[in-house]
Amino acid sequence: MKHVALLIETSRAYGRDLLLGVRRYISEHEPWSVFVEVRDLESSPPSWLRNWDGHGILTRTGSQAMANAVAAVKVPTVELRATRFKQSFPFVGMNNHSIGRLCAEHLSSLGFRSYGVYGLTTERFFEERRESFIESVRAMGFPCQSLNQSFNSEKPHQWERQQTNLVAWLKRLPKPTAIMACTDQLGFWLLDACLRANIRVPDEIAVIGVENDPTLCEMSSPTLTSVRLDGETVGYEAARLLNRLMRRGRPGSASTLFEPRGVCVRRSTNTIAVSDPLVSQSLQMIREKASSGLRVSDILRTVPISRSSLERSCRTLLGRSPTSEINRVRLEKARELLIDTDLTLEEIALRTSFAQVHYFSHRFRIAYGLPPGTYRKNHRSGVTK
Repeated sequence: MKHVALLIETSRAYGRDLLLGVRRYISEHEPWSVFVEVRDLESSPPSWLRNWDGHGILTRTGSQAMANAVAAVKVPTVELRATRFKQSFPFVGMNNHSIGRLCAEHLSSLGFRSYGVYGLTTERFFEERRESFIESVRAMGFPCQSLNQSFNSEKPHQWERQQTNLVAWLKRLPKPTAIMACTDQLGFWLLDACLRANIRVPDEIAVIGVENDPTLCEMSSPTLTSVRLDGETVGYEAARLLNRLMRRGRPGSASTLFEPRGVCVRRSTNTIAVSDPLVSQSLQMIREKASSGLRVSDILRTVPISRSSLERSCRTLLGRSPTSEINRVRLEKARELLIDTDLTLEEIALRTSFAQVHYFSHRFRIAYGLPPGTYRKNHRSGVTK
């Protein structure tokens, strides 16, 4: 029996999802003797690690000291957090460029024309999220202002100073503005600053976070929209890779990245940032009913707006026609079903109102660059770099 140490934080939702994925892999394969302890991201290297006689390690490394301690054990190791430390462990994690793009796509679909990003520089993957978001927003032709978290907020006086700075930044932004927070923790702080400044969320400021930590997202006021990561798949595939390394003894150095699962929409982005109430009503119909076979003619029968006005407004706000927006929402729903379910392509096409699976596959490939079956397969196996 292999003896494996899991140096993964239990204090965050993503870390707990990783552990669930590892557990699922073990349940489906030969058993391991697993050592796991209650940990935080900043926990020191455990003293027992120096004399541990095991076979493999899965780690979320938060410091050079931890990287050194893990490397000193000299057993096959898979890294699940960072690649910035001086070690050559293979890495399994999330595609942070996709996370930034997904945030931009979600916010742009709401009609926003001004954007901001609240980021961190402590890890490269935070910077990748921020850079990808800014690039995506600017590619749409919209401005994006940036603020980085500059200091620790653990002590009350630091927290108050931080929130004062956040309030000042938020007040300077044009209204309405949509903001990506690079973590749910940052999103929580942003929403608190909006509350202090009497800024209406989501009408004046809309906020999307990353990780979909239920405690932070539901504790926020209002509740926080967030990108759903895929920690369970990452944990499962990391365990699979570690098992292969323990059997073959070749460490390797590739990175395997997984796509985010989608956006969990809550009140912090539950809006249509359009001043014209008829256009807003039309876009709301698209969001709610696109997958049910909605057509532009259905909108025109419900909303007292002319086809030319709707067409012109959608192209101005979203950069695409009403029909294209309906198809975009349908395909995004299809993408979620590919990731979250084992439904056949025929069933997914039916649920998203595509008359033929061939046409669904054709439209999906145009939108995402891959046939739906290949997209599902790649999502579940990861993209190796």
